[in-house]
Amino acid sequence: MPAVCFYISGHGFGHASRQIEIINALGSLRPDVTIVVRTSAAKWLFDRTVRVPILLLAGECDTGVVQIDSLRLDERDTMRRAADFYGTLEARAQAEAELLRRHDVRFVSADAPPLGTAAAALAGVPSVVVSNFTWDWIYEGYAASHPSAPEVLERVREGYRHAEAAWRLPMHGGFATFDTVVDVPFVARHALHDRAHVRHTLGLPDDRPLILSSFGGYGVDGLDVSRLDCLADYGVVVTRRAAANDVAPSPRGIYHVLEPRLYGSGLRYEDLVGACDIVATKPGYGIIAECVANRTAILYTSRGAFREYDVLVREMPRVLRCEYIDHGDLFAGRWQNALDRLLTSPPPPESPGTDGADITATMIVARLDSQGGSTASAR
Repeated sequence: MPAVCFYISGHGFGHASRQIEIINALGSLRPDVTIVVRTSAAKWLFDRTVRVPILLLAGECDTGVVQIDSLRLDERDTMRRAADFYGTLEARAQAEAELLRRHDVRFVSADAPPLGTAAAALAGVPSVVVSNFTWDWIYEGYAASHPSAPEVLERVREGYRHAEAAWRLPMHGGFATFDTVVDVPFVARHALHDRAHVRHTLGLPDDRPLILSSFGGYGVDGLDVSRLDCLADYGVVVTRRAAANDVAPSPRGIYHVLEPRLYGSGLRYEDLVGACDIVATKPGYGIIAECVANRTAILYTSRGAFREYDVLVREMPRVLRCEYIDHGDLFAGRWQNALDRLLTSPPPPESPGTDGADITATMIVARLDSQGGSTASAR
């Protein structure tokens, strides 16, 4: 059986969550294809959300950005780790090429580790990058933080040059290295259950707007939702990775959703996004795409010196209702005014496609079935 290998960045949840949607679509479309996943992303995310058979091979594919928490990062350590990793890219790619040969991989998709495309070239198989940004573009923003930055950028770009194309997602930055680029709609997770069912199943109120506090796997130090000034009018939903028997009482207006209960009820995180009126978060592709797909508004705050942030903030108002809150108001609990403005704001001017997972899976199948042709068109 032919095999496809997905190289997925372990930075945050966004890369893995969108690639899992593509994996699910590919496995449904072509169950005869063996799907190999190479990533350092958390195994539990795949266990809970992958619906087709995969071979998960844990391993570091890139170094991403070093996060202190979801709103702060360490530029210097980011570049130090990248310099260490990409300084050994050639040897790493040789080892990965042997892995690809061992599993008879015929096609590689990278989001967006250049290690995957470099290894594919050594193994003699085609590869593409499927992402909304490239790591060289991100690292350009930290070039002053480390003396090895020029070498890091060149090694990242050298890896990308082996890809035959970039399949570029919305809200994008970078991609100057690629001669061939094809734009793909949002890859997004869609709620499978309606709002009333989700609220009833999780014991959430149906008589008030709900705000989902969603700050990713790194969390946010110092955010105390019990101090929020909006709890008389809004419910605030917080997910917790606690044991199923953890039933500690919550302050009035705050609703803790235990993840064992969420997933044990047959629901997924995107069902919770769809059941809420607003998500309070830092901008990231994954949560933005989910809010677009499920027509949920976003209350967002700044996330540190991450180059993608400016692109996302610029593009968000076109495709969803959004409102900014600065760190002072966020941590002081002064949310009410921003939430009120957000709930009364008009709908966004555009309704973009959110079927990028199905489209990308179809493109992969076409590439597998082709006799050396390319699915991408010239830019």
